[in-house]
Amino acid sequence: MTTERPIRSFVLRAGRVTAGQERAWRELWPKYGIEPAPAPIDWRRLFGRTAPRWVEIGFGAGEVIGALAAGNPHNDYIGIEVHRAGVGRLLLHAEREGLQNLRVLCHDAVEIVNERLEDASLAGVLIFFPDPWHKKRHHKRRLLGPGFIARVAQKLEKDGVLHLATDWQGYAEQMRAICNAEAALRSLSPDGGFVPRPAFRPETRFERRGLRLGHGVWDLAYAKR
Repeated sequence: MTTERPIRSFVLRAGRVTAGQERAWRELWPKYGIEPAPAPIDWRRLFGRTAPRWVEIGFGAGEVIGALAAGNPHNDYIGIEVHRAGVGRLLLHAEREGLQNLRVLCHDAVEIVNERLEDASLAGVLIFFPDPWHKKRHHKRRLLGPGFIARVAQKLEKDGVLHLATDWQGYAEQMRAICNAEAALRSLSPDGGFVPRPAFRPETRFERRGLRLGHGVWDLAYAKR
């Protein structure tokens, strides 16, 4: 009897990893990386303290979480990304900035959310510009479905926040509908719609590419009830 493989929201592409990023993997991963394990992440042991906990899922080149960790030393951050080049970039940034409040996972975010994050443990979750899988036949691969949003909401503490952004209008509408239907979340928009771009979010390379192509950008923000 075979078990059906779950549909993944990403494809691992053989992107170019620079010499500097390879060095980061060799020398910096032992300091900043979180290795696979069957148990929930022990944040207190990892950072040596108790502080507000934030996770960014699919951090790309690390512009957002890198800036947040540098600007908010009172918070602790974990970034999740499957692509080695992006992880290498963030490791190098962490080294340059001397960051003590940042750690990195290179793994499928769905498995991390399901297996390694405890319920009601996070002050915030950030998911910016996830792969839109824009062809209709690929929509089933989109990360932000009802089940995943429900599980993310479980991981938020009371009044913890979920921030989302995309440059694909159809995906933005889908995100809004799913999040508005999730009973554990309340929209931070008075009308349940989109919100202005938050000041803390620097413009990412994915966002710049979308803007060059004439796309709009839609932000959403929710809090745990």
